[in-house]
Amino acid sequence: MTVVDADLRALITDPDRIADAASSLAAGAAVAHAFGNFYAITTRADLDTVRRVNLMKGRPADQVGSVTAPPSTVTRAWDLDRLPEALPARAATAIVDALFALGPFGFRGPAAAHVPAHLSQVDGGVRTAQVIAPGYRCPSNALLLAACRATGEDLLYITSANRSRQLTGAADSPAHWQAAGLRAEFGDGCGLVIIEHPDEAAARAAYPRHLPMSTTVLGLHRVVHRPGDPRPHLVLERHGSLPAAVVRRVLSDVGYGLVLGPRAATRLAPRDYTRLPVDR
Repeated sequence: MTVVDADLRALITDPDRIADAASSLAAGAAVAHAFGNFYAITTRADLDTVRRVNLMKGRPADQVGSVTAPPSTVTRAWDLDRLPEALPARAATAIVDALFALGPFGFRGPAAAHVPAHLSQVDGGVRTAQVIAPGYRCPSNALLLAACRATGEDLLYITSANRSRQLTGAADSPAHWQAAGLRAEFGDGCGLVIIEHPDEAAARAAYPRHLPMSTTVLGLHRVVHRPGDPRPHLVLERHGSLPAAVVRRVLSDVGYGLVLGPRAATRLAPRDYTRLPVDR
């Protein structure tokens, strides 16, 4: 495992390192960075870069990607006029604000016209875009803003900070929440720019409701109705870092219910650094 001197680490709280990372990203680099209470990989959103990062991770080159953005532009990936009738834009943005105020989270909504095909997918006849963001309090928003300015784009590509289980052969391959494990898995020479939490324990403590792993994802592009309950219900697409019970309370406060989609029936598990020698 690569050992990095603490004084040489690039930190998400260092404006100079953020500026350097944003410039590297605009030039085509993949940046693995502090993201809420774990790590994510962010790059330019063009097709060639997304394909290259998919291959680096061990995924199929054409796997559809997610997008991210700083808070000021995070909803531009969606066409809010195409939300379901039972979910007006005002209610949708209130839900987004409430969950991003808590921390890292993901949403799928009707894709805006400018979102390219490699960053969108059709679900139930609706072309959608999945937005993953670190929440409003995370210092990585400064990096996302600088990267958008450097690329001249509103949106960036984001993916989990890990190698795919299709490449590693492991039963699962959760996102990293320790920079040392991230370095060990990707190794030297991969070209990955790493921007760390200054204190990983403090980052985890800052989000007591969230486990350090890939985000929970809520669908905004469809509603369902449950017998005996007059409220429209949104669908939890992935049960990740934020517990479904917390999402349910947030939705209830604005008059909506929650149902678990097929892929959310089993909650994800965080990476266990005690199981694999490479991560020790």
